[in-house]
Amino acid sequence: MELKDKKVLVVGLARTGEALCRFLLRRGARVRVTEKKTWEALGRGAVLLRDRGVEFETGGHKLQTFLGADLVVLSPGVPPLSESGAAAEKGVPVISEIELAYAFLKGRIVGITGSNGKSTTTTLAHRILEDSGLKAFAAGNIGTPLISFADRSRDDDIYVTEISSFQLDAVRDFKVAVSAFLNISLNHLDWHRSFENYYEAKKKLVLAQVKGDAAILNRDDAAVWALRSEARSKVYAFSRRRKVAKGCFLQDGRIVIRDRAETPLMKASEVRLPGLHNLENVMAAALVGHLFGVPPGRMRATIKGFKGLEHRLENVLTIKGVLFVNDSKATTVDATIKALESFDRKIVLILGGKDKGSDFTLLRRSLEKKVRKVLLIGQATEKIRSAIQGTAPLETTASFKELVRKGFEAASPGDVVLLAPACTSWDMFNNFEERGRTFKREVKNLARKVEGR
Repeated sequence: MELKDKKVLVVGLARTGEALCRFLLRRGARVRVTEKKTWEALGRGAVLLRDRGVEFETGGHKLQTFLGADLVVLSPGVPPLSESGAAAEKGVPVISEIELAYAFLKGRIVGITGSNGKSTTTTLAHRILEDSGLKAFAAGNIGTPLISFADRSRDDDIYVTEISSFQLDAVRDFKVAVSAFLNISLNHLDWHRSFENYYEAKKKLVLAQVKGDAAILNRDDAAVWALRSEARSKVYAFSRRRKVAKGCFLQDGRIVIRDRAETPLMKASEVRLPGLHNLENVMAAALVGHLFGVPPGRMRATIKGFKGLEHRLENVLTIKGVLFVNDSKATTVDATIKALESFDRKIVLILGGKDKGSDFTLLRRSLEKKVRKVLLIGQATEKIRSAIQGTAPLETTASFKELVRKGFEAASPGDVVLLAPACTSWDMFNNFEERGRTFKREVKNLARKVEGR
């Protein structure tokens, strides 16, 4: 792909947008950014890029800007825009950042997608490969944008990449050597408009592969497993519920890899991550390691030492016998259900934020079984209240300070106060990390007040 002197429009700045601009400048492109944010909100990175010749359109998008480009590149998370659609209709190529990176990247890509568990699986798979001595890099939505590696990539590099439906929606030629499709549930309907559109975007990761590639599919998820009949790549399964012909499964409390022969990997009890869903993430990551020839003993050591990620079922503090757990990354109903299933004690649950078109009625059964009280916050409060009324006592709160205090007051010793909101954070915070850190800060403030810590 020749970029010199081409008029390239980057849609959306943030971290990936900045990396795109730097790459395009090195390739001699004429770069313009279009952003819905004001100039004042963009920060120092935008100033440095402007000083290097990048033009900026801020405060909204203009159709003529899109129509006048030779190439439009979408940053992750940019929603479908009428302007980009119009440009595509006029013959202007509209692609995602990973598509541009793929055109220049050397080495092999591992692509990991799914509604839940992507970050945990990507991080663990990367560590398994890196600990074995392979040249592996974490990329995509977790780690470094894939485009940042394009100019310095080598043939023996492996890029373990977390890939979202947003990124896959605008790919054409992008292809990975190893794909892992973890699961699928209702998600991002505010963006994709329907589950069918969401699924169509996700499955591109597997269906773009060819003979010689490998696909790792969840045998226990019907929609994911259905792709085996369409896939041209070699399919490996992982399952908590049954023995599989080729892949990874649980048997008698052990995780077993089966390819040409059966190889016990480790006891399931040795996995330090809470929740049955994390056993699935471990099995998918272990299959990535297996496909790159990592010995079982080496994988076992990495998995046993892996404690998980911040904001994913993260124990914060225990105050007077009440455990506070931060699962701010649980931005889907399915993720919240899995978080609830990870505990065998009563829970005070914190729900709310910005709705993604979710069906909160799916929470009802888990709430009736597990939850002592639900605390609601944020934009989706009334929708959630209507969906779960009658399952558990409900109370609305206005701040995270109030949430933490009321959670502690509602809990008994031995209970869990769980932030697993089933919504994004964008009504109150910039991202789920900021939400999770706010929760943790208020828990620590409460501990100082209650226990003098």
